[in-house]
Amino acid sequence: MHTLLRFYAFSFGFTAVCLALAGYYGWASTGSLGGMLSILWIVFVLSILEISLSFDNAVVNATVLREMDPVWQQRFLTIGILIAVFGMRIIFPIAIVSIAAQIGPWEAVELSLGNPEEYERIISSAHIGIAGFGGAFLAMVGLSFFFDSDKDVHWIASVEQAINRFSTVPAVEIGLVLSLVYGVSTMLAPDDALTFLTAGILGLVTYIGVNALGAIIEQREAAKKASGAIVRSGLGGFLYLEVLDASFSFDGVIGAFALSNNMIVIAIGLSVGAMFVRSMTIHLVKAGTLAEYRYLEHGAFWAIIVLGAIMLVSARYHIPETFTGLIGAILIGLSLFWSIRHNRAGRATNPVPDA
Repeated sequence: MHTLLRFYAFSFGFTAVCLALAGYYGWASTGSLGGMLSILWIVFVLSILEISLSFDNAVVNATVLREMDPVWQQRFLTIGILIAVFGMRIIFPIAIVSIAAQIGPWEAVELSLGNPEEYERIISSAHIGIAGFGGAFLAMVGLSFFFDSDKDVHWIASVEQAINRFSTVPAVEIGLVLSLVYGVSTMLAPDDALTFLTAGILGLVTYIGVNALGAIIEQREAAKKASGAIVRSGLGGFLYLEVLDASFSFDGVIGAFALSNNMIVIAIGLSVGAMFVRSMTIHLVKAGTLAEYRYLEHGAFWAIIVLGAIMLVSARYHIPETFTGLIGAILIGLSLFWSIRHNRAGRATNPVPDA
């Protein structure tokens, strides 16, 4: 319990501050106890939904973060949280409205507070482009984990081994994602199809670009290490994690409007969830949870593939966020169960001798 509190103490403190701010805002904006309690409840539900939808995000963050230099780990956990909270939960929706409505950022803020229904409509109208970009990027993240010729641990053995046999085929995962993006685009109206295709291609290009940058930086670091120089860089991994975080955030930001169209309420609720995702990431890295539970990564990356596919399909069909979160939770829960069973079987086969 003491260890858990060490990892999550800041998030609980941040939550208390956010709830206090939500309570003050609710009282100031409604002038009634009922209105204040209603806003507090919405903030609480939003934070729970964000946490439940983002556990796979925390697992994938941890898989990248554990390989990064400690300096860049700290930068991700400090600078990164500012980007996640203020960038994606506040600035990103305002930027969408500014671009879509061709108004200035301050006018977008005034619109969100003075005419929240119109603000919600503009945000929702950008869903097709967001679904194309985020879905393509996340699908690439998930598929790249399984299309890896060096991968020798398999959870769903029959499926993952079959996928692994094609891992030496160049760019096979890109072809799969492009096929899915094109297939969904054929179900859309012409204008929407063009937007969706463009966004999907940009998602692919972003994934390739971030990974290419990371590879270039790694090559330079390897050359410096060979010459005896001290290397302390993780810029490629940092940028990759930030884009990954943004892709996960798209769905939550859009889905939040199902509960409220108030920018302040949404920002507070989602920020609480974002902070807990960071705490979960730290917990997974520092406690060595990924190494202890053999298949946990597999469950998270399967959940990412499903989330990416759902985001792409959501351009045509509405899929409830609760369903998305439930699928992810089931996959991660099953992978955790299989990991525990594997560990018990290993201990039964190779018991630890008495001292």
